[in-house]
Amino acid sequence: MRQATLERLFPFLAWRRQWTAASLRDDATAGLTVALVMIPQALAYAKLAGLPPHIGLYCALLPTVVAALFGSCGQLSTGPVALTSLLTGASIIGLAAPGSPHLLELAIGLALLSGLIQFALGALKLGWLLNLLSVPVLSGFVNASALIICLTQVPPLFGLDLQHSGQLVIDFLRLLSGGELLHPPSVAFGLGSLGLLLALKHHLPRLPGVPLVVAGATALSAATGFERSGGAVVGAIPLGLPDFAFPALSLGELIALLPAAFVIALVSFMEAASSAKLISGRTRQAWRQNQELIGQGLAKIAASFAGGMPVSASFSRSALNYTLEARSGMSSLVTAALVLVTVLYLTPLVWHLPKPVLAAVILQAVVGLIDLKALGRAWRASRDDGLGAVVTFAATLAFAPAIQNGIFTGLMLSLGLMVYRGMYPRVALLGLHPDGTYRDLERFGLAHPHPGLVVLRFDSPLSFVTAATFDEAMLRAARAQPDVKVVLVSAAGINEVDATGLHTLAGLIERFRAQGQAIAFCGLKKQAIDAMQRAGLWARIAEHGGYRTEHQAIEALLATLSKPKADGPQAPDSP
Repeated sequence: MRQATLERLFPFLAWRRQWTAASLRDDATAGLTVALVMIPQALAYAKLAGLPPHIGLYCALLPTVVAALFGSCGQLSTGPVALTSLLTGASIIGLAAPGSPHLLELAIGLALLSGLIQFALGALKLGWLLNLLSVPVLSGFVNASALIICLTQVPPLFGLDLQHSGQLVIDFLRLLSGGELLHPPSVAFGLGSLGLLLALKHHLPRLPGVPLVVAGATALSAATGFERSGGAVVGAIPLGLPDFAFPALSLGELIALLPAAFVIALVSFMEAASSAKLISGRTRQAWRQNQELIGQGLAKIAASFAGGMPVSASFSRSALNYTLEARSGMSSLVTAALVLVTVLYLTPLVWHLPKPVLAAVILQAVVGLIDLKALGRAWRASRDDGLGAVVTFAATLAFAPAIQNGIFTGLMLSLGLMVYRGMYPRVALLGLHPDGTYRDLERFGLAHPHPGLVVLRFDSPLSFVTAATFDEAMLRAARAQPDVKVVLVSAAGINEVDATGLHTLAGLIERFRAQGQAIAFCGLKKQAIDAMQRAGLWARIAEHGGYRTEHQAIEALLATLSKPKADGPQAPDSP
């Protein structure tokens, strides 16, 4: 097998061509720094998913290595991320009791299914299917999800417990009106940590704010006896590696998880792809969508066998990798190595880490996801895009905590609007403009080129979606003037013709002939002519179907219309 093919299948084989002494040093520095950020984030994001904190550390081991080995963008940092963790918790919260072992089994099953979906899409080169999720719909979903994350983390930030009844917004409002007393030490740790994180990010962005704040808060918690005062801490985290096991789920449970797994596969890869596109655009290192799908899918599968939840590429950690000039996936291997050391030897050090600090870490990470102005930009660009963004945003909030239903709503709406728009493409009657081109006569106040000739422009493929609109437009064009003999179709916008379009066109030819009228074409493309030839239709329109421009067609057709006949002007002797 050729070296290029091997490197395409196993991207890590190409790393050695990128290595120099400087690049290895940069990879090591970036890996160590990212690990310091990932460890507290992993603990926090596992908590966000409703799972024990150490599950997040498991997700930062083998999945990080696998994604680095098989992904196409060396700077991506794969592991626990906020949005995927929220989706995981939202998908399993109603299927098992909080804190039960079965809840973890459901998360493991979700990682396996979403990983298999991504791997299959990549292996079959079907990554283009993910483009069905439009940017406005994704923007509406991300904004709503970020707000939901904030709602879920405000109570632990103040040392309060949020009861879950299946309606997150109502639960939050009930908590506010319940008069539950705040826990002052928790408030101090939570607000103090959040303030420090935001200040460091704004004023000293090059400093690793998350590990500094987490380490300082943990030391202060141990020194002041935060746990003895009633504060919630991470507590005991088991030392050692996870057991490799297949999730003990029934076939019915796996089927029930499939819709959520599809959403996680879709949304998590969009997050990874956005990071890869941005980084590759700056480094000029190519990334391959289908290969990245394989890498991210294998990482999720690895997370499931390591007893973890679904993972994805983190935008913030990947950006940190890029900022520190990581060149290859070696940086992620260094990150995983430091996490491994932590899991084996250092977990007792986080016993006193206050949970309000974890809430602050989550809030600081997701606040950058909130961009409500994006909804306004989508609305200004297109009413349909704006509607998709707003409906997705509202539906995600309304369905919370089952936020996957929100993105399904937005996806179905955007696809429906796309089909609806496709059914009514742009159609215009044309007249000669003073600049010598044929343009929309209604818009520019132009006249028809001749009393017996109408020019119609159809800006769409002629397919089963648009055939009815084409049929109606042609019949209206035939009545646009009192004595129309020929309708000339300006067909440069007709990129293809399907069976329904050919059937409609054949019917129009017969109907026009019966009315003493004819159809001509200009600007037909080869693929449209080929379809007409295969259907045996081209022979009926070839005489007046091969014109290249409106000028050429009208000159020839007007010469035919001007020929005197005993019974007056007639249609061209074509179809």
